[in-house]
Amino acid sequence: MAILSKIRERSMALILVIGLALFAFVLDPSSIQDFFNSSNINTVGEVGGETISRKEFSEALEAYRAQYGSQITEMQASNDVWNTLIRQKVYQTQLAKSGITVGEADVWNALIETSSIQEDPQFQNAAGMFDQERLKEFLATVKEDPNQIDTWTAWTNYMAQIKDNLEYTTYNSLITAGLGASLKEGEFQYFNNNTKISADYVFVPYTSVSDSLINVTKSEIEDYIKKNEDQFKVEETRNLKLVKFNILPTANDETEIKEELSSLLEDKGDLKGFKNTEDLQEFFAENDSDLPLTNTYSFKNTVSAAIAENVFNGKEGDVFGPYKDNGSFKISKITEIRQMPDSVRASHILIPFIGSLYADQDTKKTEEQAKKTADSIYSLVRRNKTRFASIADEINIDMTKGKGGDIDWITTDVAFSPNFDADFADYLFFNKAGSVGVIKSRFGYQIIRIDESKNKQKAVKLATFSRQIEASTTTENTVFQNAETFALALSNGQAFDVAAKEKQLNVQPVIGLRVLDENIPGVGRQRDIVQWAFDSDNEIGDYKRFDVNGGYVVAVLSGQTEKGLMSAVKAAPIVKPILINQKKAKMIGEKMQGATLDAIAKNNATIVQSEASVSMQSPILTGVGFEPKLIGAFAAAKENTLFTNVAGEKGVFAFEVTKKELPVALPNYDTYRKRIEAQRKTQTNFMYEAIKKSANIEDNRAAFYGIN
Repeated sequence: MAILSKIRERSMALILVIGLALFAFVLDPSSIQDFFNSSNINTVGEVGGETISRKEFSEALEAYRAQYGSQITEMQASNDVWNTLIRQKVYQTQLAKSGITVGEADVWNALIETSSIQEDPQFQNAAGMFDQERLKEFLATVKEDPNQIDTWTAWTNYMAQIKDNLEYTTYNSLITAGLGASLKEGEFQYFNNNTKISADYVFVPYTSVSDSLINVTKSEIEDYIKKNEDQFKVEETRNLKLVKFNILPTANDETEIKEELSSLLEDKGDLKGFKNTEDLQEFFAENDSDLPLTNTYSFKNTVSAAIAENVFNGKEGDVFGPYKDNGSFKISKITEIRQMPDSVRASHILIPFIGSLYADQDTKKTEEQAKKTADSIYSLVRRNKTRFASIADEINIDMTKGKGGDIDWITTDVAFSPNFDADFADYLFFNKAGSVGVIKSRFGYQIIRIDESKNKQKAVKLATFSRQIEASTTTENTVFQNAETFALALSNGQAFDVAAKEKQLNVQPVIGLRVLDENIPGVGRQRDIVQWAFDSDNEIGDYKRFDVNGGYVVAVLSGQTEKGLMSAVKAAPIVKPILINQKKAKMIGEKMQGATLDAIAKNNATIVQSEASVSMQSPILTGVGFEPKLIGAFAAAKENTLFTNVAGEKGVFAFEVTKKELPVALPNYDTYRKRIEAQRKTQTNFMYEAIKKSANIEDNRAAFYGIN
């Protein structure tokens, strides 16, 4: 591979660089002292004044990795562990303020009430009832056994999760209990939502004033940002531009691979080719097929469309290909043709023996004894087939117990897969429905009855040798040189976009990359690129080439945002329209003069309009749109009183309420009270975020992951 060769070429230079860095470190002992005395090294974060130490975070991360293994990435694990620690500390603080503690007894009681614990046979007594003393004995044994450290760790993690959940539910329950509503509140909501208001109004839209007449300065935007800090807080981010050089097979690469497979078809002296070999297993191994030789039977609809028609018109020994299929070139040979169903339903009686897969602590039979038992039962059920189900229910210890031994339907793709027992599969698919027989499988001895089969049709067994279509070393080296040439152009001062355009390369922008991100769109998981982007030594315009899966990426740092408040330049698209409307509202307000609506309308070259039966429940003004502030002013206003200069969503209003039509009083407002209560209780879903926001969380994990 080109990447490996380049690494080897540069290995000596890399060793020298590392050596010099270590030498410099040794020459300056104070740097070592500073490193270990730095509080940032020992503190990963802070929640409400309480620190999360490097040790605490590392231990939690290690426990998480032990539980989930390679199923989850490093940064996913980091984020999950961080969020768990935050939640623990947030809720523990709130519970402590409330004088409530979730103790060991609470955790134990919750543990023993868990159904999975109560139903576990190892924690049950002879009567089949849960016995917590057995659980205590088990945990005490595991805790002291040095060979069961992982098991004990898993149990402590499980109990910690129970404690977390108890704290969460306890606090939420306390909050929810205090979120009731009174009948008076229900009555108020009923009248507020159902009062129909009629009003006359004058509407002067903001669009009536040209934007060109309004000047918004940078300092005004900055003042607005400062007054509304919560809306404009930003985290540290970076912007990149990327060009990716993909290592993809060329037409020449495909031709070479196809010719290679063609050469494997024929004999070469004493070496038998694919057509004539009598030992396919050896041929596949010696010639390094990308797919193993399988024992699977295929129907026409499961064979590659490239050869299906020819295969099902062929005979045993016929060879097909090379043909292209799913990113590979393949050659196939028919090794067997037969008629068989595509699925079979069967039942069995299972006799496990010592050493078989279904053997348990109660299994006493040797293989020979199991065979005798199986033969005896076979003779019995062959004479009296009605006994099969009852014997299966009495004897079987697998999931078919209580089902008369019914295994359900099995398809050929399952039966002839590598993990399925070959003897079992052969009996199922090569015998007729109604057949009963005895086989030895890895599960034990089985008396099998074929209950049904369906879709009997022609099937073939194909030996398919495969070679993936991938780039050659020559192609890899060419792509590497292209990436290096592009990087060289940048080192000579050529602008990134200009160089990319000249070489007809696609530039991919990456906006808002965060310090703990790991995925980059179009590139995948690339922590190296993220760490480089946040390195404090890098400046906008700096670039670097990275080796990535399937090629190379040249990245340039194109922008950066520091943690704090959004700059006036970046906030302008949000803030400027708001300030423009505020200034327009002031200008319109100066003209909204007059003792009556008619006078105000005349001063503004517009007309008086009317709205009938609008309500707070649906604050929409006909012909204008959503205007909650205005409709709220309607609701609060006295009838036949003039109000002016009400700045709404779409413009400025003057109005008089002409009529308020109250709804009929109800005998009871409990329905509305319950609605308010339900709405309040749903807000507990957002409560945690509110508490977390007030906890002043400081996240220093970037230092933990080596970003300076």
